Amino acid sequence: MKIKEVLRALEQFAPLPLQEDYDNAGLQVGLTETDASGALLCLDVTEEIIDEAISLGCNLIVSHHPLIFRGLKQVSDYNMVQRCVVKAVKNDITIVSMHTNLDNAKGGVNYKIAEKMQLADVRILAPKTVMGIEGGSGVVGELPQPMKAADLVKMVKERFGVECVQANQLLGREIRRVALCGGAGAFLLDEAIACQADAFITGEMHYHDFFGHEQEIQICVIGHYQSEQFTNEIFKSIITERCKGVRGFLTKVNTNPIICL
Repeated sequence: MKIKEVLRALEQFAPLPLQEDYDNAGLQVGLTETDASGALLCLDVTEEIIDEAISLGCNLIVSHHPLIFRGLKQVSDYNMVQRCVVKAVKNDITIVSMHTNLDNAKGGVNYKIAEKMQLADVRILAPKTVMGIEGGSGVVGELPQPMKAADLVKMVKERFGVECVQANQLLGREIRRVALCGGAGAFLLDEAIACQADAFITGEMHYHDFFGHEQEIQICVIGHYQSEQFTNEIFKSIITERCKGVRGFLTKVNTNPIICL
């Protein structure tokens, strides 16, 4: 199967029209007429990721976050992005990224997070239709059983392997409905409140966003990387089901640039 066919399968699942205006999803580097020798599936593209692809014999890297987010004015060894472009080209590796189109797709990033939390009746939090394609930002669903806020925080820490959850004042009532958004989801807090969610879980929020919501909604911020870490599993499912014969490898590299000391 050619790389362009793998790319087509990914874009059928998460159509590019669903990406936000600021984004740069899709093909990043390389040729697509080549046969796919294997696909390394990751969240971010770094030099270590490219080295891993080389060691596995993969000529395709599928990432969530785009390698080239802003336009390049030169290609040298000036920064990590440029070095990655050079290394990929030198080693005949194609890089494609499914970013906010996968965030906004049905069955995408936020559905995977909801799956890890075992939410039921999952639906899109802020739906939209683009060029006849239905999608939208965030999701909301119901917990299997109501739980106390402290127990929700404990569960989130366990399910996502986080050392610390940034939270506002613990909610006094039981939590039943949970809204969530992988990555930077602060823009959906008002929608979460409007749909009567008891809790809102996301990857990152600004300091001032926490103010004024005491006993209104339980905010849980778990880290950008941590919230989206299972995105690779979506890529794996797509390639396994739609790209017969193409090997898909979940990366073993933790690309999170933020560490807890």
